[in-house]
Amino acid sequence: METLKAMKTRKSTRSYTGSLSEADLQAVLIAGEAAPIGMGKYEEMHMTVIRDQELMNEINASAAAFFKNPEMVPLYGAPCLILISTKIENPAMGNVPFSDAAVMAENMTLMATDIGIGSCLIWGAIAGLNSNPALVEKLGLPEGHTPCCGVVVGDTTESFVERDIPEDRITVSYIG
Repeated sequence: METLKAMKTRKSTRSYTGSLSEADLQAVLIAGEAAPIGMGKYEEMHMTVIRDQELMNEINASAAAFFKNPEMVPLYGAPCLILISTKIENPAMGNVPFSDAAVMAENMTLMATDIGIGSCLIWGAIAGLNSNPALVEKLGLPEGHTPCCGVVVGDTTESFVERDIPEDRITVSYIG
């Protein structure tokens, strides 16, 4: 698939069949590995592949409690959550590791689109996760790492259709 077509076709998938092949998972993880990381600090990034449904249910419940919405299921029944964590050593530069995580996540969603599986960027559930230190502890993250965002992936029956993207939906300013 062409890059722009993948971008125009990518969408947030919110229904999954419950399956995900190992080959598809590995393709998505390689896309995350291909992301550019600020100052080349790849050793400060970490991906945790979560396929344990009990743990995913705990993450859902933590997010539901955080948002005070017991009906919330922010992982959408996906068979896999890829959690992206990093060190945030200098809060004044905290945008760099969060941006690195976001670029990794977007690479993964574009790869998922390219190979025809569903994906969704996960932010709110990660806020809920971070509000629950006991649950974060269960993840066995490397020392000093903070969960930043995630991507759920899996097979879906949803279709992917290329959208028309208006060229003026985001304001652009030019200087010089």
